[in-house]
Amino acid sequence: MLTNFALGAATGTFNGGDILFTIAAFALLMFILKKVAWGPLMGIMIQREEHIAGEIEAAEKSRNESNQLLEDQRALLKEARLEAQEMIENSKKHGEAQREDIIQTARQEAERLKESARLEIEQQKEQAVAALREQVASLSVMIASKVIEKELNEEDQQKLINDYIQRAGE
Repeated sequence: MLTNFALGAATGTFNGGDILFTIAAFALLMFILKKVAWGPLMGIMIQREEHIAGEIEAAEKSRNESNQLLEDQRALLKEARLEAQEMIENSKKHGEAQREDIIQTARQEAERLKESARLEIEQQKEQAVAALREQVASLSVMIASKVIEKELNEEDQQKLINDYIQRAGE
């Protein structure tokens, strides 16, 4: 065909039947291609376009969900940090309160021990004073009995008192 067209152009004659046949064959070929190849090919392209658009939409949705989950996790982490900080503060306060209770209890115990020691010292003092009075009374009685037994002069009396005082000190 191409050779006839080229020959016709070289000879200067116009061959309209060949051109018409070529145009009809081309139109028929295009019609067949449209029905057999172009339609299914366009259907496949449309399906592919819809599939890609669906994938993009799913990816966008997934990205939005992951961003939301990330924000949720950050909020939970912040809340957990605040709770941990609050727990630490509460523990410090509780420890401080326990320390104060222990110090207060120790002070009360020390005060009780001081009071007990003071009372014991007071009792020991009273017992010592009572024992001393008893000894003084005993010495007085002994001195009086000695004085009665013999009449003493002032010097002998002083010597006797000093002897009894020295015995009482021992």
